[in-house]
Amino acid sequence: MKAKKTSIMPATLPNVSNELNKFCGYANRLRQILSETKKCFEDINNSGRFDGTQIINAELLKEEELEITSIVEHPPTIIVFGQTPYLKSRIVNELFNKTVFPPLEEDSDINLRMVRIFHGDTNTVSLTLPDDFDLVENLESYNGPWNTIPRADLEIPENNKSDIANGLAVLEVTQNNSLLRYGTQVIVSPSHEENTFEEVVKKCAENATPIIIYGFAYDQLSEIDVLEISQLRELTNNAPIFFVRVPPPGSRTVDTDPPDGAPRDPPILSGQTSQYNNNANQSSFESSQHSHTSTSSVTSHSATNLSPKSPSVIREHLIRLGYLECSPDLHAYRKPYVDVECVLVENFTDFHPGFTAFTKSMLQCYSVNAASVLNHSHTRCLQMFILSAFDMARDMLITPKKLEFAREKEEELYKSLLKISVSKLDEIKELISTTISFIRSCLIEEAAEFQFIGIELDRNGGVRSARDLQACTEQIREMVLSRLNHAVAGKLVSSVDILRDSYTGTLTRCLESLETMDKENPEGSKTTDALKQILNAAYAVEITVRSSSSFIKNILEKMKQLVQSMPWKSSPVIDSDWKKKVAWEMLNNLSESRLAKSISSQIKERLNKSHESFSNALKQLEQRHSGRLDKIEEHRLKLRKVHAPRLAKLALESTSLKDLILHGMPVMGREIGRGQYGVVYSCDNWGKYSPCAIKSVVPPDDKHWNDLALEFFYTKNIAEHDRIVMLRGSVIDYNYGGGTSPAVLLVMERLQRDLYTAIKQGLDWISRLQVSIDVVEGLRYLHSQGLVHRDVKLKNVLLDRENRGKITDLGFCKPEAMMSGSIVGTPIHMAPELFTGHYDNSVDVYAFGILFWYVCAGHVRLPNAFDQCTNKDHLFQAVKKGLRPEMPPNSSQECWELMQGCWEGEPAKRPFFGDVEDSLKRILERYKAKVAASAEKKMGTPEKKNRTPHVSPRHSKQILPNR
Repeated sequence: MKAKKTSIMPATLPNVSNELNKFCGYANRLRQILSETKKCFEDINNSGRFDGTQIINAELLKEEELEITSIVEHPPTIIVFGQTPYLKSRIVNELFNKTVFPPLEEDSDINLRMVRIFHGDTNTVSLTLPDDFDLVENLESYNGPWNTIPRADLEIPENNKSDIANGLAVLEVTQNNSLLRYGTQVIVSPSHEENTFEEVVKKCAENATPIIIYGFAYDQLSEIDVLEISQLRELTNNAPIFFVRVPPPGSRTVDTDPPDGAPRDPPILSGQTSQYNNNANQSSFESSQHSHTSTSSVTSHSATNLSPKSPSVIREHLIRLGYLECSPDLHAYRKPYVDVECVLVENFTDFHPGFTAFTKSMLQCYSVNAASVLNHSHTRCLQMFILSAFDMARDMLITPKKLEFAREKEEELYKSLLKISVSKLDEIKELISTTISFIRSCLIEEAAEFQFIGIELDRNGGVRSARDLQACTEQIREMVLSRLNHAVAGKLVSSVDILRDSYTGTLTRCLESLETMDKENPEGSKTTDALKQILNAAYAVEITVRSSSSFIKNILEKMKQLVQSMPWKSSPVIDSDWKKKVAWEMLNNLSESRLAKSISSQIKERLNKSHESFSNALKQLEQRHSGRLDKIEEHRLKLRKVHAPRLAKLALESTSLKDLILHGMPVMGREIGRGQYGVVYSCDNWGKYSPCAIKSVVPPDDKHWNDLALEFFYTKNIAEHDRIVMLRGSVIDYNYGGGTSPAVLLVMERLQRDLYTAIKQGLDWISRLQVSIDVVEGLRYLHSQGLVHRDVKLKNVLLDRENRGKITDLGFCKPEAMMSGSIVGTPIHMAPELFTGHYDNSVDVYAFGILFWYVCAGHVRLPNAFDQCTNKDHLFQAVKKGLRPEMPPNSSQECWELMQGCWEGEPAKRPFFGDVEDSLKRILERYKAKVAASAEKKMGTPEKKNRTPHVSPRHSKQILPNR
């Protein structure tokens, strides 16, 4: 029997079709941004190698790319699950609002095969295997035209159950329907008599962006139903589900009797409840509040005749399972960026509005999540660029200072050691004499026990020739000199040991860091080796360490020349007494004075050579670092001007797409401002923000596009602050100008007026002072974030209803490390160093000094000094030569000195904003106290009648209103 129609919807679903159309457009845009992102990252990585190291690596994580492609590359697919084939057929027919499936009885035991429905110009049916091969089968649909799929084609025949191919085949159906026009598919899950439910779900959700419908007929779920929907949640990664109750055939109401064999009470034990609830979530899709409003009306209880205050049994059951109205601390359906709730429709007549709202939320969720993941990769890489730029800037700043430090400290060390070798000759002589006296007896005793090497003595201790006798003498001398050298070296070390602590630590670490950065040097650490040579020369350590050292040889040679020749009348007996005598006479014939001079001369010679070696090594190191720093600057320039702006444009596109999906295109009202780079319009509300200001900017070319995007990135990522006008979001209007020149719409909070207008309208002095403090607070915050505003002026300070100031128009705002030296700003507020291209955040201090002049002057006219300048070039030249505004009339000396300090020509002499803020607060408190005292005097307060505040005439005028 044919089921009665329960829908009153038209032949198409325009709302769902519109949402699918928008999703298709979003997916195309995301695919384009993803493709450009991968190409951009590849170019960055190819050019990011430096000295064999990948210093910049832009990476799209595999997980991120997989999540994005799973949404933009797979079609949105409505997957229909249900307790029985009858429920699935009713849902499909309701989706298409026509009888696509034949009427099925509620208790039909049809073995339904999997059905995939997609768009086609005509109605066609075919059986397709998983490997895309068509199965040759004589289907009923082939016999003639059809509007409803024959039941025989939907069913796996009983006699073909053994045919594995037939059982696996999917019935593919084409329909010319607006629901399918944008690539959407509808998949009807098969009966799973032969397959497990897990296999069925995986097969249906494969290569799909799922929108899941689950149909049920009764007010209670069986144990099998509970198991299935629990598995459905796990297998679809906690995807939200659209639950719908389908009435029995021929009825407009819902049957509340459970099916045969189903328990009367929900089959959920307390332990199971906890298990299910642990995966639950209560979340709201903030951007789809209007959608959820319609959805909430869908969950009515009219079908079961329940009181509106009493939830239905099935609703309570789904709550227990963790699908509906969960506690806030559960997160079953929470997505990384956007949340969507499950929906329950208990009245089948509300299917269409409920499913339209649910589809909109799901498609919105998918689009926003994909755009957010993409934007996260852009933001991560841009932040890495900024950190890399800071590291490069620091390297370029610190390396020359390290080289200069090394040169200065080595020069000090060399001169100190040279002074020791010259000025302490008497000390060295005394040291040698003392050492000889101290070790004389020990040396003589050691000489007595000395064993000759390579000399044969006869049994009486005699030598065979004069040559052997000379060799014996030389070996005794060598032993004595060696021991003496050891002793003298130890004494010399202690005499200059303090230099080790003064120089070797810091200087060695400095040189080692420079050599570590010099990756192109294949010869090792020449400067540190040269430094060690200098120290060895001073300590005479080489005397005791390596006997092959030229230094030792020279010392020994000199000492040998000091030994008087000792003639022998007859061949002596080489015994212990002879050995003692040779050692004794050698020590007696040593000249401490000549030996001290010899040692001092050797130290000086070695110091000079070591100093020259160090200077040459440091010069080579400096040359290599100079080339390296040139490459770093080239790379930093490319990072600032090519890579970062290009990636920032992609970040702007991805975040603007996300804002468009969430909040839509802003509706612009009247024009409220116009500047050099855009027009500002009013906007009543956009998303959750009201009221708003919309700044429309149309970049004329790619360079302006990229620059705007990079500046937007810096501004967008500034954390919320009371003294900064926050950027709420952005949308790109690709249809502006016929699509040839898209417009970027920047959404900001809207305030009352700017400081320029407020001063023209007569803002009082106390309020102007407070606004000045607000500006300083805002600039201090920007500087704390590593940003420089670069365009501080009256029109870039907005006032709220309480006349508190906020800084706006951060278009020129950049991190110091990313500034390319471009000349930007408003001429009168520009510091002299801006014209050189080399500047830092002190340019904001200068600009504030000019702004404070207007605050103190109480008008917006140019200073008289600048009024004589006929053009900008004349003004620039005058400023560079030191021209500054004159002292405002009625300004206090304290205020005048403050503004003069701010616009100092040398950036290093300008005060810090912390000091400026303290000075302004003291000035403000002083004038507030004077105003209070003046008011009390006028009121004639008894206890203060005889107290006259000490206020100069100039200060008295200063506290008058509007000054």
